[in-house]
Amino acid sequence: MSRITIRKALEILRNEGLVESQQGRGWVVTRAPFRQVLGEFSTIEHQLEEIGVVPRRQIVASRIITATGRLEEVLGGGELLEVTRVNLADGAPFAKITVWVPSYLGKGLSIVDLEHRSFYELLSGSRLLKRPLKRAVQTIAGVSISDGDAELLHVAPGVPGLLCERITFDDEDHPVLFSRSLFPASMAVFEIELAPALNSIAPTGLRLMESN
Repeated sequence: MSRITIRKALEILRNEGLVESQQGRGWVVTRAPFRQVLGEFSTIEHQLEEIGVVPRRQIVASRIITATGRLEEVLGGGELLEVTRVNLADGAPFAKITVWVPSYLGKGLSIVDLEHRSFYELLSGSRLLKRPLKRAVQTIAGVSISDGDAELLHVAPGVPGLLCERITFDDEDHPVLFSRSLFPASMAVFEIELAPALNSIAPTGLRLMESN
């Protein structure tokens, strides 16, 4: 069997989420998808630790930007700290996460801080945060993973992904933190328990996406 045939077969398996290419290791079988419980106000790193997986954060970029568009709508105008990172589980990338907070809350945060502690931990321990974080609203949509994101996540460009957008509020319902998390669809499972809704058997929170 030729190398070209083997390569094509491996690429088909990668597109189906069954194998992945890792630098220094070659082709390896992908692990079972990670399960995240949405009913809990916690981080995915905490949930991974609970099942014995070692999480790690790798900072890709950290900068100050001016809020526009969706960011201004959620967090208001002014300057924001924008941090982009790749989350790893047992050394393998499984999510690209971008977080935005008002720049005054990010004062003094180093790359070491951002890699070793979650924003929830950093903000909760900061004197700059006047009120404690209380709740979050998260939406999930299906997307195709771009070339740049595919390189970061070690997957093929165009494979299905899940884009999670989360807004975190303080105890007076002011939005404090905005994040977007991108997962290859083959690597993530989201679980939520649904309570019965009066006069309806449909899941609440379902919203149809507008076609472009």
